[in-house]
Amino acid sequence: MEQNPWENATDTLFTATSDPKAAEEAQKKPKKANKGKKGVKNGKKSAKAQNTKNTRTSHEESKDVEMKEETKTSTTPASVSVVSKSSRRSTEEGFTGSPDNWFNNDSFKKGLIADFTHKEGGDYYFESYSNFYIHEEMLKDKVRTESYRNAIESNPEAFKDKVVLDIGCGTGVLSIFAARAGAKHVYGIDNADIVHYAREIVKKNGFESQITIIQGKVEEISLPVEKVDIIVSEWMGYFLIYESMMDTVLFARDKWLRKGGLILPDKCTMKVAAIEDGDYKDKKLHFWDNVYGIDMSCLSPASFVEPCVDTVNHECIPSTVDTFMEFDLNTVQVKDLEFSSKYSVKMKREDSIHGIVTWFDIVFGGMKNEVRFSTGPFAEYTHWKQTVFYFDGSYDVGVGDILEGSIACKKSSENFRACDLKVSYHYIPPPNCGVDSHCQTLQYKLR
Repeated sequence: MEQNPWENATDTLFTATSDPKAAEEAQKKPKKANKGKKGVKNGKKSAKAQNTKNTRTSHEESKDVEMKEETKTSTTPASVSVVSKSSRRSTEEGFTGSPDNWFNNDSFKKGLIADFTHKEGGDYYFESYSNFYIHEEMLKDKVRTESYRNAIESNPEAFKDKVVLDIGCGTGVLSIFAARAGAKHVYGIDNADIVHYAREIVKKNGFESQITIIQGKVEEISLPVEKVDIIVSEWMGYFLIYESMMDTVLFARDKWLRKGGLILPDKCTMKVAAIEDGDYKDKKLHFWDNVYGIDMSCLSPASFVEPCVDTVNHECIPSTVDTFMEFDLNTVQVKDLEFSSKYSVKMKREDSIHGIVTWFDIVFGGMKNEVRFSTGPFAEYTHWKQTVFYFDGSYDVGVGDILEGSIACKKSSENFRACDLKVSYHYIPPPNCGVDSHCQTLQYKLR
């Protein structure tokens, strides 16, 4: 297992203290990766980017949903919570202290002609989940839905005669899985109007006496029982924590889950790698130069202030993979969901890189038959896709070069369901190779 080369770094740089489309494009054959020359391109597009492949090509389906990429993180014991991951916590200046200090809204908005941040406090969230197409998209996600079904129905001994709480029940599909697995009773909660259809679906499938659907916010409703044995929820958003639904799951855990009860899924890890994406980035940046003969280039500076949620071809990843955050839902606290972590990836080939790509992996543990799935580019497609952060310009890298930095994430001060993010990028070539290192730090909003 590869050791993190920066784990014992003493350089002051590392020791300072201070809405995507629902439909997926048709599958295409991945293109070959192009080779690049080493060097730093600061603030302007590398010449090689003219000939790079299209990262947006959908990758070929995998035969299983477990991640297959080369990773350099060690397996974490199931009992260890995120709080113990102090060695991963960033110590870089600007990424330490209170989360309120990580992101500067005034700095972010400089250069933007207008800001479209939601001001209504997030009420649109529940309305969006009353739209049928969202539920259709999620149900058609085979990796997602079959993983939940397998985790529940392949562990009937865990569900037999148990009281189950389904948070964000939507159409009631997970509630029905739990009932079919032998649950004594299932309480499904959702604040969206889809609950009216969920009740009808439950009735039509003969589970009316076994499943109760409740409309309301988890933080405000009352249950007819004091404790539940199992909590199941599909709470994950883009970049894992977008939409802040994990907060709600943790509230329910602390209020209703009996001691020793199950929470599904219970483990998740966030991954990062470098990405070669010159062609797509260039097209996205210069699209505004001439739109039907109209100069809209004033929009170009805003092109990359939001991370790009899209499907990434695994051949566009020229580096190793690093884990920059882990959560154990049995022990994690809401305050831990705002984090500042280090990452470090090593280049495996000569290429140009244009940013980083992130994804997450999920574990349903604590039962006889453990189930896992990945949302990464090395696994089968999911509706979560991947999240790409572009930096300024590009770096031409060689084998063994390092891209190192920090990732800070906090709830947006303007809409708690959105994320304010700051990422630093430190390109580190091998010593005495004649190429200078380079650093930059950028801010983003995922909204």
